[in-house]
Amino acid sequence: MKHLVIIGLVIPEPASTAAGHRMMQLMQLFSEADYKITFLTASNNIEFSEKIEVQKIEINNESFDEKIRNLNPAVVLFDRYVTEEQFGWRVSENCPDAAKIMDTEDLHFLREARRKAFVERRNLEKSDLVNDIFLREIASILRCDLALIISQFEYHLLVDDFKINPDTLFYIPFLTENFEKSKIPFEDRKHFVSIGNFLHEPNWQTVLKLKPIWKAIKKKLPEAELHIYGAYAGQKVWELHNEKDGFLVKGRANSVEDIFDKAKVLLAPIPFGAGLKGKLWESMKLGLPNVTSSVGAEAMHENLPWNGFIEDIEEAFVDKAIELYQDERIWNQAQENGYKIIDSLFRKELFAGSFINKVLEIENNLENHRTENYLSKILQHHQLNSTKYMSRWIEEKNKK
Repeated sequence: MKHLVIIGLVIPEPASTAAGHRMMQLMQLFSEADYKITFLTASNNIEFSEKIEVQKIEINNESFDEKIRNLNPAVVLFDRYVTEEQFGWRVSENCPDAAKIMDTEDLHFLREARRKAFVERRNLEKSDLVNDIFLREIASILRCDLALIISQFEYHLLVDDFKINPDTLFYIPFLTENFEKSKIPFEDRKHFVSIGNFLHEPNWQTVLKLKPIWKAIKKKLPEAELHIYGAYAGQKVWELHNEKDGFLVKGRANSVEDIFDKAKVLLAPIPFGAGLKGKLWESMKLGLPNVTSSVGAEAMHENLPWNGFIEDIEEAFVDKAIELYQDERIWNQAQENGYKIIDSLFRKELFAGSFINKVLEIENNLENHRTENYLSKILQHHQLNSTKYMSRWIEEKNKK
């Protein structure tokens, strides 16, 4: 049995974060391919964590070296670039024949560039992309044997704009298995819903954008309510709760499916971000039409009709939200559009086999693969003269 070691910044929280759901899907793919899986983390997050067996590791500590040698993995998967920065060089030194894979989750440098442009109230420029996170994240991608990309937009950004070798990238989105169409009809649903964990800055900014949007919707639909769900809702979130206005902060959702079965429309005016939006993938899968922004819908539907509306202008967003809420014919068509998107673009069987085949191909031809990926060798050398020795310095300092 082959051995996969996953090094995670955090323990997956699939009920709270799209990233957690993504990691559990990757683990399932490897498990189905008969890999033994060991999950290593320095994190203590346990409140909403998935109940998986984890082994604790320490950052900047040589104890990791012995642990990874004893585990002797065929494949090491890093859950994001900062994890690769911290542990990648140790893996290379102690398990040089292990294939190194990084799940980018989404491109953090793209998210940061868009955040900065949003805060500065201006359009994104290409120069914004080449930020400090870009330098670190691209270096991590190049040091690995394979980087997993969740969005086709991001895949083409890396290949076309930044000339990353496509042989070192693999596009794999959220995966859907055996979903059933919702049996809850239009007439049995009511109210609007918003969802997203509040540790993720775009979700907080989305709720702030919803305040004026909801005020305009409420004028036209006085009986409607907006139910806002999300884990890690701090005081600033709860202070937005307003019973009179029907702007109701509900906190963490115990079951997304139960909430989406009752609601009529999902509102997601996402102002910035990257990757794929888990809430929109789930809304399509569970049969809940939505209104979102162009950033929200990015890379999620190719040329297929959206399951609702995509609007960036506030007034148009309000109008479409009301139209979707009131018009049963439009709502039913939007729901069907979502099912078609899921069936056409996100079915597990479209990606599972080719993904494992790609991993096996790299494992079985690792030396040749690395010879072709010569930039990796250059960056390994760079890293061994910077990140490594910074870590060594901290390690020695901690001994005193």
